[in-house]
Amino acid sequence: MTEFSWQYTKTTPIHVRTFMRQNGISRTLLKQIKFQGGQIMVNSEARRVNTMMAAGDVLTVVLPPEIGSDRIVASATPLDILYEDAHFLVVNKPAKVASVPSHLYPDDALVNRVKGYLVRTHAPNQVTHIVTRLDRETSGVVLFAKHHFAHTVLDTQLKQHQIKKTYVCVIKGQLPENHGLVDAPIGREPGSFIKRAVRSDGRPALTEYWQIKRMPQASLLRVQLHTGRTHQIRVHLTSLGHPLLGDFLYGQQTNPWIHRQALHCARVSFYNPFVQQQVTCYAPLPQDLADLITHEAAL
Repeated sequence: MTEFSWQYTKTTPIHVRTFMRQNGISRTLLKQIKFQGGQIMVNSEARRVNTMMAAGDVLTVVLPPEIGSDRIVASATPLDILYEDAHFLVVNKPAKVASVPSHLYPDDALVNRVKGYLVRTHAPNQVTHIVTRLDRETSGVVLFAKHHFAHTVLDTQLKQHQIKKTYVCVIKGQLPENHGLVDAPIGREPGSFIKRAVRSDGRPALTEYWQIKRMPQASLLRVQLHTGRTHQIRVHLTSLGHPLLGDFLYGQQTNPWIHRQALHCARVSFYNPFVQQQVTCYAPLPQDLADLITHEAAL
């Protein structure tokens, strides 16, 4: 089983519960540790969460075993791994691959491929914790946690907007400004289960962009999300009158050079508290997007 230890160094006594929260153990995970087979120890002896800790005491938390779902089929398709340690796995998702299984893509979504990798490598925990997701047609960096505690840590960073995601995309036409901030709420488009739109009653959404290459009929943008709404980049750029090339849902149905929306998650940066380092992962530009840029620049 997976365990973690921390030494308490301050002089004021502290409850075990409070010290656990300070080290990233959420209420949900604490309940699982208490009731699903985990352990809480101070100086190698089992203790309750209302125990008081003194300076020099060592808290050890043993995570409960995680039971995987038999409904998640393990796929043999290889992964393009960008970063891996005992706690996190970061992969480069190809376009045309769903992030999670569904009735349309039950056996070879990215989650299936990650489970297959965990099984093949005899990972101690074979539960797939997907942290960030991409649309099926979008390529690039996707972040997984290898255990519940690591997932809790990254969920907290997501809620606090500490995970930085940078995209590149190609849009129709040229924006008047090379740098801009789109601050417009997003909600469901009336009459559609899938499509989103800018709506006054939607959820707050903030997208920052830099126009890095102007081409005769298109532009290459670098985009950073400051919120994480469904289809956020696609909706915001469409609202400006510049949909992504190849975007069948918000723009033109087809493009001769790319058969999906021209969107790629190129960079994800997060803090790894287990090694106390910032981790930044880059996914190279896929060939179809590179070909599109070359074609548009040559017009």
